[in-house]
Amino acid sequence: MIEFLFFALVAAGAGWLLRRKHRQRVAAGPAAGIPGMARRPAGEGRWRPGRVHAEAGAARWQPGRGPAVPLAGAREGSVRAPSVREGLAINPGSRIVACAAGDGGPDVEIAVMPPDLPELLKAVPAVPGGTP
Repeated sequence: MIEFLFFALVAAGAGWLLRRKHRQRVAAGPAAGIPGMARRPAGEGRWRPGRVHAEAGAARWQPGRGPAVPLAGAREGSVRAPSVREGLAINPGSRIVACAAGDGGPDVEIAVMPPDLPELLKAVPAVPGGTP
């Protein structure tokens, strides 16, 4: 009987902490940037979670950990659905935007959900002859 009382107190304490954290997140408002995953160089390496920020016309990729990657010279080359293998690492319903680096650096692929795709395409201009 004492165990049930102990577990009820632990559950009540955990619920209180979770509600408190949720209220703090709601009060802070939505996070800036476009959520998604990216890999650089394109076609290789791991998908890393982060956000694309496009302030003052200079887009940059801010991974969850590590320094920001500037996308100032990047141009959107194509938009495609993920392959089955990529769908295991990222959300299979997402869309992958392949960006060609304009500064001679490695290309980058950014995966975002379909509602965020138009905002990303505005942040990264299209290559002439690429997808509209």
